[in-house]
Amino acid sequence: MNPQKTPSTSTPADCEILELISYNRELYDKYTATSVDTVFTHIKKDRVNWINVDGLNNQDIIEKIQSHFCLHSLLIDDVLSDQRPKAEEFDDYLFFTLKMLYRIDGTAIDYEQISFVLGKDYLISFQEKEGDWFDGFRERIRLDQGRVRKKQADYLLYRLIDIIVDNYYNVLDRIGDLIDETEETVYQNPSTRTFTRIQNLKKELIFLRKALFPLRDALSKIVKGESDFVKEENLRFFSDVYEHVIHLTDSLDTYKDLVSSLTDIHINAMNTKMNEVMKVLTVISTIFIPLTFIVGVYGMNFKHMPELDWTWGYYGVWGIMIVMVVGMLAFFRYKKWF
Repeated sequence: MNPQKTPSTSTPADCEILELISYNRELYDKYTATSVDTVFTHIKKDRVNWINVDGLNNQDIIEKIQSHFCLHSLLIDDVLSDQRPKAEEFDDYLFFTLKMLYRIDGTAIDYEQISFVLGKDYLISFQEKEGDWFDGFRERIRLDQGRVRKKQADYLLYRLIDIIVDNYYNVLDRIGDLIDETEETVYQNPSTRTFTRIQNLKKELIFLRKALFPLRDALSKIVKGESDFVKEENLRFFSDVYEHVIHLTDSLDTYKDLVSSLTDIHINAMNTKMNEVMKVLTVISTIFIPLTFIVGVYGMNFKHMPELDWTWGYYGVWGIMIVMVVGMLAFFRYKKWF
């Protein structure tokens, strides 16, 4: 993957940022504006027009885009709400939405929903936050590197989805590292905090499962050639992304099994640790039972106790107790109880 700028991890911006990249084989233009009407004036029919919207809080901008491209109200609802990944074809455009992952903060995955509307000569991307993984790709478009300037909007959609899916590998690899670190901690010093960490990892794997499995189904619709907006010559590219998602789901299942086994290992380690503590306490209690008996006997206040008049009685009792302790410790050691 080409070097990218670090995406913003802040909450969705109050001010929308509109960007238009318009290109064909010979020409390239880029415009950035806060007025959607300005962007519309630069759209060229003989080019691929990529309109990117950062921030979804300005209802006026969303409504103007909806009106200009005749987008269905249900599609806009999907853009503005948290949706599972899916592909849905309308009469004049293809709608595709998925989760874009950034990094893991602690054990929590930072992400946003990104939605695409693919038309004959345009692609609209709706992002919740400012910043993404596409800066390197934007530069490749500007420099006319690779196939993108030779292709149409459907290839642009493939490249953007491919970049997002590629970063899933980075997030999944980081989860693998966290699993290894947690496993080492479980063996060395299992604790309640470690168990909480395992549960958090399990939650993030469930989130990834919800992001990946529907994405696999959405890509499957395109790969099967069910969309009129993806040319047959580009189906193989979407098929490649589909294979990546299949590989990711297999890795996800492996990590899920590892985390489940970590839970069992943690429980067993805690039980073992508790057994060791109980063993030590039992040994200590066993040693002090006869000593408590002796002390109790000679702590009685009867007047006629012959041992009370012995000159060496005190030292004798101490000697007996020491011999008993040493003898019991030797016996326990012989039995390998500790």
